[in-house]
Amino acid sequence: MAKDFDPSGRLPDIYTNAGTSSFTQFLTHAAPEMLPGRRPLPPGLAGDMAPHGTTIVAITTAEGVVMAGDRRATMGNLIASRDIEKVHPADAYSLIGIAGTAGIGIELMRLFQVELEHYEKIEGIMLSLDGKANRLAGMVRGNLGAAMQGLAVVPLFAGYDLSPADGAKAGRIFSFDVAGGLYEETGYDSIGSGSLFAKSALKKKYRTGVSTTDAIRLAVEALYDAADDDTATGGPDVTRKIYPVVMTATAQGTHRLSEEEISAVAEQVVAGRMENPGG
Repeated sequence: MAKDFDPSGRLPDIYTNAGTSSFTQFLTHAAPEMLPGRRPLPPGLAGDMAPHGTTIVAITTAEGVVMAGDRRATMGNLIASRDIEKVHPADAYSLIGIAGTAGIGIELMRLFQVELEHYEKIEGIMLSLDGKANRLAGMVRGNLGAAMQGLAVVPLFAGYDLSPADGAKAGRIFSFDVAGGLYEETGYDSIGSGSLFAKSALKKKYRTGVSTTDAIRLAVEALYDAADDDTATGGPDVTRKIYPVVMTATAQGTHRLSEEEISAVAEQVVAGRMENPGG
């Protein structure tokens, strides 16, 4: 008879006790092999064996935040996917974008969504925006072993703060490093291989208190500039009708722009570059 076999068919106590409000902590005890950073990996580097996703930009606005991501995933010098989605709602008022190893990044993002939902169900309240960012930092830190073998994931987190210390700064952006370091950014930020070019574009045009409509245009332009100089970043593909994923988080919650809305913005950006290709 198996050591842990229960002839009654009942679930182990860990599944029926109230336990912790952290779903990640629950998995650590109940099924640690399901956590991305707890799986054993063969020795050596594995970064070139899996698709990687870039680039993500986030911008604070007068109403909250805008986050956008290109649709390309690469594997070495090959395009692994032309329409991957890297920006998602974390919960009702926050957004998460992922850059790095695509498979682990998507799994981490989904686990984070469950983490926030689990906390709200157990505690009966929503985590603060700072609390959400700290939870995500811990999850990134848990993937450090895989990151050292080339399977790194770096998220970008942004949201609308329901209880801001400064009412004029309800939109907030948080960045991370592979060791789980957490940093709050001012105004805008970008991650991924094209981030240098995207941030350079935003540096010239971003203004404090920009409207959501203008920030959406800025985000698409920044991704266009990143794609212009970074082969791993995909620009608007008007032939295949593949455009960046753009989402907002405001007092009304999170919202994803429709294909019609973002295609109109992207095609305006492309038309403008046709008249002035260098700027």
